[in-house]
Amino acid sequence: MNNNRRRNFRSRPQKNNFRRRSSSLSTGATNSLSNNGNMNFNRNGSMNNIHNVEKTMQKYQQLAKDAQSNGDPVLSQNYLQHADHYLRRFNELNEKRENLNEKTVSEEKSVLKEELTEKKNQLSTN
Repeated sequence: MNNNRRRNFRSRPQKNNFRRRSSSLSTGATNSLSNNGNMNFNRNGSMNNIHNVEKTMQKYQQLAKDAQSNGDPVLSQNYLQHADHYLRRFNELNEKRENLNEKTVSEEKSVLKEELTEKKNQLSTN
């Protein structure tokens, strides 16, 4: 191999992905949903995973403790506010999960009741 040889530069076709404009904006119509730059900020859904939210909350709590021990109360308060945000999100996800579990349990009970009544009806007809 010849290490002194320079590679030829191949330009890639320019992709205009930096700021995409929707067709509704070009016609003059303003739609706040399509114009919101933060709408697709979290694409991987990490804030819907309760374990990630809990881990992030604990990280900010630890950062707040470290900032407090270093004598920076302003930074500590900032980190505590971040931790509080993730605590609220954690509680929301827990509530959703509990409601979903209650719903599935009640649905399973209703299905079992229906099956029992069907079996009773079959036994009574035989």
